Amino acid sequence: MNNDPNWGRALVIGGSMAGMLAARVLAEYYDEVLVVDKDDFPGTPGNRPGTPQAYHPHRLLPRGKLILESLFPGWLDDLLAQGAFPKEGKRIRSVSVYGTLEVIDRKDAGASRALLEWVIRRRLQALPNVRFANGCEATGLQMALDGATVTGVTVRERGKTVQSTTLEADLVLDASGRSSKLVKWLQALGYHVPEPERLKASLGYSTRYYRIPPHIAEQWSVVVTEGVPAKGVGTAVFGPVEQDTAEVVLYYAGGQRYPTTDAGLYEQELAALLDPSIAGLLQACEPLGPPRGYRVPECFRQRFERMERWPSGLLVMGDALCNFDPIYGQGITVAAIEAELLAAQLRERRTRPKPFFEREALRRMQEAIDPAWWLTAVADLCWPGVEYTGSHSREGIAFAQKYFELYRKQAVGKPDMELFGKYMMMNGLLLSPRELLNAEAVRAVLNADGSGEGERLLAEFAMEDRDHQLEQFLERTIPAGSYK
Repeated sequence: MNNDPNWGRALVIGGSMAGMLAARVLAEYYDEVLVVDKDDFPGTPGNRPGTPQAYHPHRLLPRGKLILESLFPGWLDDLLAQGAFPKEGKRIRSVSVYGTLEVIDRKDAGASRALLEWVIRRRLQALPNVRFANGCEATGLQMALDGATVTGVTVRERGKTVQSTTLEADLVLDASGRSSKLVKWLQALGYHVPEPERLKASLGYSTRYYRIPPHIAEQWSVVVTEGVPAKGVGTAVFGPVEQDTAEVVLYYAGGQRYPTTDAGLYEQELAALLDPSIAGLLQACEPLGPPRGYRVPECFRQRFERMERWPSGLLVMGDALCNFDPIYGQGITVAAIEAELLAAQLRERRTRPKPFFEREALRRMQEAIDPAWWLTAVADLCWPGVEYTGSHSREGIAFAQKYFELYRKQAVGKPDMELFGKYMMMNGLLLSPRELLNAEAVRAVLNADGSGEGERLLAEFAMEDRDHQLEQFLERTIPAGSYK
C-alpha cells in the first residue's frame, strides 16, 4: 500500500468485475476505497439483479488471467477450492469450416460468473482499506466551485425517492457498466460528449444448464462449434462449470435469427449446426431447466478522450467505457487491461496524482481498447445485418476478414500449430493484430497459399506492387495498439 497519507478516498461506482479490478488497484494508493453498488451482494455465490447477463457463460482470456494473477495471486486455486471445474488435462475441441482441432487444456477452472465474482469480492473485502456500500445508487456527480473538478457523487438508497446524500471523494471512477449514466451527468454539467462508436450487432444468445455425468466431465474442458455467418448458421459452446454442471450457449448475430428458448427445440437447433457433437454429448446429460435468452442490440465505445474538457477527479472503466460482443469473452479481460494501465499511471506518479492526470489515463486505455474493439467488428461484420459506425477503416476490416479466411485455412486445415497459436494469442489479447497483419506475415501466408486466392485478394484491394502498397495499406488500416 502507498505510504503517502494524503491520497484520501477513491470512490468506485459499480461492484462488478471492472469495479473490483479498479478497487484493487486503487487500494494500493488511496487511504480508503469505497465501492458503491445498488445491489446487496450475496454471502454465497449467486446471481444478482445488477448483472442480468450473469446467467450466461463468462470467460477470461489469457491476458486477463495473467493480470488477475498479478492482482489476486492464487485466485485460480481459490476457484478450484470452491468447486470450480478443473480443466487441466481435459480436451478442448474446436470445429469450424476450416477443420477440427483438439488440444489438451492446461491448468484452468470452469466457473460461473457468480462464483468468479464471489471469489474476487472475498479477496477484495479482506483488504483493510476497501469498503462496500451496498444497496446504494449513484445519482450524479458532485463538482467543485470551479466546475472543473469532481469532488464526489450523490447517492440514495435503492428503491427510495428520498433526497440524495453526497459522498465526497478525491477520485471517482465509474465502472457501472452498460447502464452507466455518466454521459447524461456530464451533459447536464455542460460538457460536450462526442457520439460513441457503435457496432449494431443485434446479437442474441440462449443458455441452458445440464447435469453432466462423470465420463463427460473426465474428458472435456470445452467444445466449440463455430458458426457460418454467411449461411446463418449459429455458434455453440459447451463448457463444464461448478457443481457437476455445464453451460451450453447458442449464439447468432445480425438480427435475422435469434436462438430458441424452447426446451423442446433447443437440442434440435444444436444438432443442426455445422457439427452436431454438442447435441451428441447432451444425450447423456440431464437438463436443469429451460433455455434462457439474452439479447444485445448494440455495442458501443465512448470516446471521452476526444472531449475538449474532461473534469479532474473522474475516470471510467469497463463496459461504461467500451463494451463488446459477449461471445468473444473480451469484456472482463479488457477491464483487467485497463486496471493494469491505471496502476502504471499511478505508479509513475509515486505521489498524489496531479490534477487532470485522468485524461492521459483515458488516452492510454483507448489505445489498449482499440485492437479488441477492432477484432469484435471484424468478427461481427461477417454476419449479414450487422452495422458499424466508427473510426476503423471498412476497407481494412474487409481485407482482414478475407485474409483470416486464408490464414485459418492454413492454420487449421494443415494444421500449422505455429500459425494457429499466434491466432489464438491475438484473440486472447496477448498479441496485437499487427503481429499477424504486417507485410512480412501477410506475404508468408499468401505465398503458402496454392489456390490462387492470395493473388486475387491482393488484386481486389489494388496492391499489385506488394512490397510498397501492401505495407502502406496495413499501416493505414490495421490497429497498432499493444496490450503490453
